[in-house]
Amino acid sequence: MSDNPISRAAMAVVRRNTEEVQGKGDYALFEELFAPDFIDHTPQPGGTPDREGALRLYKTLRGAFPDFHADIHWQAADGDLVTTYKTYHGTHEGPFLGVAPTGRKISFETVDAMRVRDGRIIEHWGVANLYKLLEQLGALPPAKA
Repeated sequence: MSDNPISRAAMAVVRRNTEEVQGKGDYALFEELFAPDFIDHTPQPGGTPDREGALRLYKTLRGAFPDFHADIHWQAADGDLVTTYKTYHGTHEGPFLGVAPTGRKISFETVDAMRVRDGRIIEHWGVANLYKLLEQLGALPPAKA
């Protein structure tokens, strides 16, 4: 499944997005990696399903968590569609989802799928464990075991 040239190239694009754009704030690279007609099929509430919405989300996350970065646990690809399971980490130093900065370290898991064509990300679907994130920020009561 992941062992063909198209899949390997697509996985490299998605990894660069995770490590360099999200993890280092390289927004010039964002311009290279995201197609002008990019569609986000699962935008965050209040976001837009386009390229501008994705960039705004990335900047919001880095503003709230300046050391925002991910550990990629695994990636798999079927042709040009790449699925990634990762854990994001950061320190809450700016407002996020209505929560004032707490200085707390956070981590939360996500699974996303991105379609890559001609070296550019054209589609995204994703699920993030935002409940866990809000719990760590003190915005929700701790989960009971």
